[in-house]
Order: sequence, then C-alpha cells, then structure tokens
Amino acid sequence: MSLPAAFVSVILIWSTTPLAIKWSALGIGFSFAVFSRMAVGMLVCAVLLAIFRIPFPLHRRALHAYLAGGLSMFAAMVLTYWSSQFVSSGMIAVLFGLSPLITSLGAAFWLKEEALTPNKLAGMALGVLGLMLVFRGGLGLPEGSALGLFALFMAVVSQSLGLVWLKRIGDDSPPLATTMGILIVSLPLFFAAWWMADGHVPEDVSERSAAATLYLGTFGSVLGFALYYYLIKHMDTGRVALITLITPVLALLLGHGLNNEAVLPQVWLGTASIVLGLGLHRWGEQWMKAMAR
Repeated sequence: MSLPAAFVSVILIWSTTPLAIKWSALGIGFSFAVFSRMAVGMLVCAVLLAIFRIPFPLHRRALHAYLAGGLSMFAAMVLTYWSSQFVSSGMIAVLFGLSPLITSLGAAFWLKEEALTPNKLAGMALGVLGLMLVFRGGLGLPEGSALGLFALFMAVVSQSLGLVWLKRIGDDSPPLATTMGILIVSLPLFFAAWWMADGHVPEDVSERSAAATLYLGTFGSVLGFALYYYLIKHMDTGRVALITLITPVLALLLGHGLNNEAVLPQVWLGTASIVLGLGLHRWGEQWMKAMAR
C-alpha cells in the first residue's frame, strides 16, 4: 500500500472507531462488545500471521512486552467501552487526542529521553485547558456523563503510559506478532470482565452492532495499528503526528452527523485547545524559529 493511502486509511479508521464503539455495544452491553471485538481481532491476527509466515517470538523481552501491552489494553478498552454508555463518540476521540501529550510527559519522567521545553509545557497547558472545557461541556449532558468522562480520561492515561512501558522494554518483534501477544494476554481478562459484569450471550444482536464489532475487530484492532506502525517506519514523524490533529475534529463531525450527538460550544472550544496544544507541543520550536526569521 502507498504511504498516502495508508495515511488516509489510518485517519478514517481512527475517526470512525469511537462511533463504532458506541454502535457495537447497542443492545448487547459494553463487556460483551469489547470481549467480542478482541476475540475477532485475535482470530484475524492469527490468520494474518499464518498467511504471511510472520514469526511469533517467545523470548523474555517479547513476553514482557505482551504482558505490558495486554494489561494496558485491557484497562484502556474496558474503561472506554464502559464510558461509552454515558459520553458521545466525539468526546471519546477528543480525549484520546490527549494521548501524545500524556505519552510525552510519561517519557520525560520514566524514560528520561525528552526535555520538557517551554513549548511542550505550553502545549500540555493548552491540553489541560481543553480537557477542563470538555468536562465542563459534559456537565450539561445526562446523568453519569461526568463519571464517564473521568473513566475515559483514565483510559487515555492507561493507554499512554502503556506505550511508554512498551518503549522502555524495547522489544523489536514484528508489530503484528506483538499485537497477537497483547491480545493473547488481554483476552482472558476481557472474558473475566464480561463474565462478572453480565455473563450471558445476547440472544438478539442487531445488524449494526454485529457489523460494528466485526469492523472494530478487523480494522480497529489489527489493520489500523499495522498501518500506523507502517507509517512510523516509512514517514516523517511530523507528518504522522498530523493524524492526532485531524481525528478528533472528524470524529466529532461524524458523531454529530451520523449519530445525532449534541456538541456543545464548550466541547468545540476544548477540542480547539487540545488540537492547538498538540500542534504547539509537536512543532512549537519550528514555529518559534520561523517567527524569529
């Protein structure tokens, strides 16, 4: 696949994933929805590993990476799916837009590899301001929205610190194999969560819910990450970072247009603040040099 096609594909997958999460849980409950998605994802992963004959490493570093990624994915996805009962798909995308800022902060303190320069601190401050505006916008929504937003924020923290943990481990296994290992670790946890929260297979699954689950298992859990790793390997980091600027806005528009989700002015302002913070965090130094010239 060409780089432009991969770039557009990742944007489309990540922008539609929050709405698909909302639709997949309709009538079947959040716990069964997330367990089904991961089961489909692991099946797809296994088939792709077999077709392309990709090795599945079992050395100590790889096993450590599977464990770290599995625990992080379980916490992030369970909290995300639970919070989707109370918050819109657009808010899911907006809060996950904070992931690069939280990852950078975790890398600075845990990996000691990034200096917290003034532009990065300013970007983080704008991100926090945007988060506060989004929470303020959520207070006017139905009961449980504030708790849902907090759970969603903790999901973002879990995923972001999980990425830092994986980077600290430094495993060089094939991305698809790493995804498979993470799913092997996390799937029993998702099953246990479903068993304790619900424990029964839904008798009537709507076509929309089934289609959304298959979409998430195939594209959201496997293809999206594989293409993202492909872009990181072959494209400039600055261009890849544009994905996190585009997806929150596009997801808000999709949720409003396809799911009739209300988007309050505070949420738009919060989204703008987060996007500006991401841009300042990533390209602040280049902007300052350009202005100086």
